[in-house]
Amino acid sequence: MRERRATTGFKVAGIATGKSNGAKSSRKEPIKATNPKQTVTKSKKRAAPAQEEVEDDLEDFGNVEIDINSDEEDEEIDENDAEESDNEVEEFPEDQSEGEDVAADENEDEDEEEEEDDDYMAGDSLDEEDWNEEVKISNDSQRPTKLPEIEADYDSDSSTEDVENTVGNVPMEWYDDFPHIGYDIDGKRVLRPAKGDELEKFLSTMDDPDSWRSVAVDKEGKDMVLNDEELDIIRRIQGGDIPDADYNPYEPTVEWFSSKKEVMPLSAAPEPKRRFIPSKWEAKKVMKIVRAIRTGRIVPRKPATEKPRFYNLWGDEDEPREDHIMHIPAPKMKLPEHDESYNPPEEYLPSEQEIQAWKDLDPEDRPKNYLPTKYNSLRQVPAYGRFIQERFERCLDLYLAPRVRKNRLNIDPDSLIPKLPSPKDLQPFPTQQSISYEGHTGRIRCFSLDPIGLYMISGSDDQTVRLWEIATGRCLNTWTFDGVIQSIAWNPNRDLCMFAVSVGHGNVTLITPPRIGSPEQISLTDEYIQQGYAAMSTAASDDKEARNPIPWIKPNVSDQEKLGYRVHLSHTQAVKQITWHRKGDYFATVAPDAKNLAVLIHQITKYQTQAPFRKLKGLVQRVMFHPTKPLFFVATQLYVRVYNLMKQELIKTLQSGVKWISSLDVHPGGDNVIVGSYDKRLCWFDLDLSARPYKTLRYHSQAIRQVTFHRRYPLFASASDDGSIQIFHGMVYNDLLQNPLIVPVKILRGHSVVNSLGVLDIEFHPTQPWIVSSGADHSLRLWT
Repeated sequence: MRERRATTGFKVAGIATGKSNGAKSSRKEPIKATNPKQTVTKSKKRAAPAQEEVEDDLEDFGNVEIDINSDEEDEEIDENDAEESDNEVEEFPEDQSEGEDVAADENEDEDEEEEEDDDYMAGDSLDEEDWNEEVKISNDSQRPTKLPEIEADYDSDSSTEDVENTVGNVPMEWYDDFPHIGYDIDGKRVLRPAKGDELEKFLSTMDDPDSWRSVAVDKEGKDMVLNDEELDIIRRIQGGDIPDADYNPYEPTVEWFSSKKEVMPLSAAPEPKRRFIPSKWEAKKVMKIVRAIRTGRIVPRKPATEKPRFYNLWGDEDEPREDHIMHIPAPKMKLPEHDESYNPPEEYLPSEQEIQAWKDLDPEDRPKNYLPTKYNSLRQVPAYGRFIQERFERCLDLYLAPRVRKNRLNIDPDSLIPKLPSPKDLQPFPTQQSISYEGHTGRIRCFSLDPIGLYMISGSDDQTVRLWEIATGRCLNTWTFDGVIQSIAWNPNRDLCMFAVSVGHGNVTLITPPRIGSPEQISLTDEYIQQGYAAMSTAASDDKEARNPIPWIKPNVSDQEKLGYRVHLSHTQAVKQITWHRKGDYFATVAPDAKNLAVLIHQITKYQTQAPFRKLKGLVQRVMFHPTKPLFFVATQLYVRVYNLMKQELIKTLQSGVKWISSLDVHPGGDNVIVGSYDKRLCWFDLDLSARPYKTLRYHSQAIRQVTFHRRYPLFASASDDGSIQIFHGMVYNDLLQNPLIVPVKILRGHSVVNSLGVLDIEFHPTQPWIVSSGADHSLRLWT
């Protein structure tokens, strides 16, 4: 029995090792089976592999060492080791009498089974017939264990699962205009589920007890109910805790790599045999190199070829070059002709007239850079005077010659120019001068048109303000002040008849021009002014002047009746710009040198002044009210900042990219802004698109002084110190996907440049496609 167990254990060890490393196990010679009992035993072993595995687990293999890392060590097994292992194996607790009888038979069975197991392959027809016969014989003695039948598992059935949307991680807004929300795994469309109205949502919320834990899944187009684990994760995230409830952030440190130096090595296993045997693969690599050396493909210690110090790039190569479609040979020098000889024939020698004509030509126009000359002998030929120059030109020819043939793209340059509509299709726009308003004796810095388009006021350096009738060019009234007129602006409210003028060092006056306007306009204007006086008188006890940054002064009665003066405002610095709100109750003033009081907003009906900014970033150049929204545009030297007056916050900063902003205007739609600069550039901003210019136009040769939009027509214009006015067609579309169309249509020239100053101010007519301009040449012109 001891001998049987040792043999069996040794066989199993050999098979396990062979499975691991592919090594052959040593076995004894097979003994022929003469006993039918052996056949029955073999049938049992094949018919019941599960039972064999159980027996193998129960067998004691002894002290057999299996090294799966070595191929060579498993090839031979010493018999002495097997005998030593037999001495150490404990006996099975079986009946001794029965074991002695079966021991010899079992020895023979095991040896024969080793050979049978190694030779058997699945699918062998002979073995399968033997197998059937052996099964018939073994059925009489012992039937194999019946395996349990396979039960169908319906958990993996996907026929009732919802269709999964495999659209991926893309914005679901892309599918808003389609009836489907994505595609399933087969590429079929996943239709959008029907959605009820708000009443149905409310009723379903009242009926469904899980509605409070439902969330909408845009990818699937339906609501998903969260389980308790997901709700717990959400609560933990809201509370700032770790989402995983089982995670312990304060676990003890596991020292994976010990900081203590160990004395014992990592492994006490003996060194494998393969570490002392030369590698087969290295031997193959060495033999491959040896064969290459023998055949001459590899030359050891080959002497390095000496490289020349200089290379003649375009010289005649010693080795012929293969013709290549991209190769271009070097340009060759022109061969000498007969007239270059030192003793040319007589017919090649020029006459005196030809010599004089050759000298009169420019060197670039001469057909040849030399004159044929005759010498009696070669000894009399002097040195060539243009030798160095010709050698230099030859080097340039070689240096600049193309080395590779490049195929040029045959593109028509006109096709690269964007197709713009013809200016004739974009009419109406101003094309010619109609009226010139004469009367001012100084440069006209500013003017303004009334909202109806009948009258115009202008301010000049001659310290006068004139009222003009636009249609006739007649001067209706003149006001004389004590300083230069800095800015002037008419109230945009059609129900009021009033304008504001900035004079000298910070004096702003509101004036109602007499003898123009309807009685309703005059009465409403007086009502506006009386409301301001009433508010000022009621708040006099509250120290109104202390709260107002600047004082409001009521003019005397004679000035009110004769000149139409309504109120005076005294600023600390010169006011460079006045702009009105569209309702006509507020107007803003810009005094760049007044520091924190540079921008002030005034209210007429309450006689109040407020400074919206405590501290300004940069030197303010222009301000503008938004035509429809409570937004306020402030242009400094480099940036245009957009503020919300209701929320009192900065919304956007427009980066113009220019050096110094000079002018600003807002489109009547409110979504586009144009900015002019002193460095000759005009920038168009699309507020919905970006904070950087949509277009930058540079059509002027000098600084741009003013830019303006038309209130009705798709027109805008720019005026410059070069004395020209550029008229542009600027169409803004309601479709947000379509960019504005900007087309230059006309250049108006008529103003003369005086002391490097050209056109100082421009403004479109409120109703007609006309434009009015003023310049440093004391002229005021109407273009229609």
